[in-house]
Amino acid sequence: MVSRRSRAVALVLFALAAVARGAEPTVPPMLDLKGAVLLPSDGVGPKLAALHLLEIEGAVRYYPHLGRLWGPTVQEWPEAKGRPVIALGTAREGLAWSGPFEERLKAERGPIGPEGYRIVTDPRIPGVAIVGNDPRGVFFGVGRLLRELRHEGARVLLPADFHASTAPKVKLRGHQLGYRAKTNSYDGWDRSDWMRYIRELAVFGANAIELVPPRTDDDLDSPHFPLPPATMLTEMSQICAIYDLDVWLWFPVMDPVDTDPSKTEPLLKEWDEVFRKMKRLDAVFVPGGDPGQIPPKALFGFLEKAAEVLHKSHPKAAIWVSPQGFDASKMEEFLALVKQDPKWLHGVVFGPQVRMPLAELRQALPSRYPIRGYPDITHSRQCQHPVPDWDLAFACTEGREAINPRPRAEAELCRAYQADAVGFITYSEGCNDDVNKAVWSAFAWDPDADLAEVLRQYGRYFLGAKHADSFAQALLGLEQNWSGPLLTNGSVETTLRQLQDVERAADPVLRRNWRFQQALYRGYYDASLRDRLIHETALQSRALEALRAAPKVGSRAALRRASALLESSPGEPVSLDRRARVFELGEALFQSIKMQLHVEKYQAIAAERGANLDTIDAPLNDRVWLDRAFTQIRSMAAEPDRLRALDALVNRADPGPGGFYDAPGDPSNSPHLVRAPSTTADPLFVRAPFHGFALRDDWPMNWRRYIQAFYDAPLRFSYDGLDPRARYKVRVVYAGDSPKAGMRLEADGLEVHPLLPKPDPVRPVEFPLPAASTRDGRLTLTFTGTPGRGGNGRGCQVAELWIVKAAP
Repeated sequence: MVSRRSRAVALVLFALAAVARGAEPTVPPMLDLKGAVLLPSDGVGPKLAALHLLEIEGAVRYYPHLGRLWGPTVQEWPEAKGRPVIALGTAREGLAWSGPFEERLKAERGPIGPEGYRIVTDPRIPGVAIVGNDPRGVFFGVGRLLRELRHEGARVLLPADFHASTAPKVKLRGHQLGYRAKTNSYDGWDRSDWMRYIRELAVFGANAIELVPPRTDDDLDSPHFPLPPATMLTEMSQICAIYDLDVWLWFPVMDPVDTDPSKTEPLLKEWDEVFRKMKRLDAVFVPGGDPGQIPPKALFGFLEKAAEVLHKSHPKAAIWVSPQGFDASKMEEFLALVKQDPKWLHGVVFGPQVRMPLAELRQALPSRYPIRGYPDITHSRQCQHPVPDWDLAFACTEGREAINPRPRAEAELCRAYQADAVGFITYSEGCNDDVNKAVWSAFAWDPDADLAEVLRQYGRYFLGAKHADSFAQALLGLEQNWSGPLLTNGSVETTLRQLQDVERAADPVLRRNWRFQQALYRGYYDASLRDRLIHETALQSRALEALRAAPKVGSRAALRRASALLESSPGEPVSLDRRARVFELGEALFQSIKMQLHVEKYQAIAAERGANLDTIDAPLNDRVWLDRAFTQIRSMAAEPDRLRALDALVNRADPGPGGFYDAPGDPSNSPHLVRAPSTTADPLFVRAPFHGFALRDDWPMNWRRYIQAFYDAPLRFSYDGLDPRARYKVRVVYAGDSPKAGMRLEADGLEVHPLLPKPDPVRPVEFPLPAASTRDGRLTLTFTGTPGRGGNGRGCQVAELWIVKAAP
């Protein structure tokens, strides 16, 4: 038997010999699997998920190009030589079913652990053998084979020397699929859509799906529902059962059982009805909040009863709980209750709005209770894992649920969860995060996976081998588009060109492919947005120059000129061809995948739910705020007053001689912000400062973006080079999306002001700094929010900051 290493060496020597003869190096030999017969072992059988996956994917994915992909399913090795065979079975049955592969498989050690598999090929047989450590291993081995296939012309090819031997690192790898009105596409999917999508998630290694019940904090109906939610819940659980995927149910406690005990029995009856509708149910995840908001003691009391109801129809199903939204006192109560060892509780979920870092939560819980991750991979701002240093232009147009491939960031996040969690089921509200799902599944299987290769597999599987490399590069480019200031980001044009190259070479089938349409939509949206940002930024710069001329030309003439320039921002045609293409692709996405990118046209539930065609023309400069300021200044009767007001407006960021200014929401204008811990050290953003956005056109841009910290984490600013003999004051703008939160400020441990409500309306406020805080020429400011708060944890937010040297 020729070893793998010997074959590889032989291929290299053959290529070198060809080069020496002056010939072009040959491409690695390929094995054509078109028409391969399928040979399942007795243990696999015709009804097992792996064989079903292989057969249906061959029919659905390749049929438009190739007709029937596979040959018949047989029970014995075919006597005729030359026709390829795909054999599949489990190692626990022995290996006799693998025929000519048997000796080789016996000689090579396979992976250790559940769901592991081996794939071996031999062009001499010709054939492929997929050996699973268990039935699921066979299933995931088939998924890997499908990701490796190359469709070229009338052939479906696999590298002749391809092999794999692997088992997953992470036990639980799942994604939440919510059939409910607020999702940006899922509510329009029928049973066949769900069957295909769940199958596709499994191909990349997902082994669990989390469903939602008919009643949540959402509308009970959607204009897009093809089936009632209760019926679809049954259908989706049956689909998961076909593929032997774990089924979880996200089930918030929607009634106030803590304050109205009469709600308990009706709610338990409702839960029982939901449980009985599900063919398979392995676990129920009950969030502590968002929605719910039931205090821990009452929540635990209700869930003890709910566990009894659950086990009537699903005796082995487990209950998991998250301390989501709890404030400090409720978190303490929750931990104390867990330590009492409730027998109905199986594990704890770490997800959005959990105020304790994952590592600390693991230390605080008894070891017998595992932790499951619930990472938010679907949102880009105002969320658990926001895009770091996101440009304001993206935040106020593309919005919270944009099409958001973030392969590098998601791979790092996936690794960050693995030390303290047994696995994850991601939080998703639509197919906008489809790339992120594939990355999480792949990197949970193998944390050392090659990201570029995972993306090539994604492109190869969904678009075809011809475009795999180009599409993988474009997905990385879309993530790079969101890195750094949009105004100077050259990645935007490069990425659009890459996508346009694929678009020009695309056949009609690819043009209707929703994954390609999504990437193309983002490419055109990003480019159109950047064109307009460049234009509107230049107009505002010219308007401010016009205002600076006021002492020479007069205030009213300067205001007329500045107003005319700013009013042209929405009126002048900029990048109209790209903008039009965005709307065309929005229509294509509604037709292909029911993606609702506009509220009125596609009946999206809200612009914030991914309908960013509604916000595509949002102002990208200060024109709305400036127009209001201009109106106030025009109303002043005296010319000197108008000139002083214009001077203050134009120079509003100037801290004066010896002073300092920060707009910490602008990454390029926050030199004194202490970024500790860094996002690298704290990728889950529990302690690290991060950017937030308030979508207020009537605020200046430096109020619409701000720096913030979660829960009790502080914001710090550090200065040096101050005059030790001088007195200083601090001017600060506490703008943000949490106007009712309080703020407290210290300077080198000395209180500048106690916990105070944020000014309403938002405006700069000033406070003197203690002389002792600047006596050594240095200053550290520490901002904190309302201590012990729960909910989303946001509130400690700073938009602008001046250190002003007092006049002598």
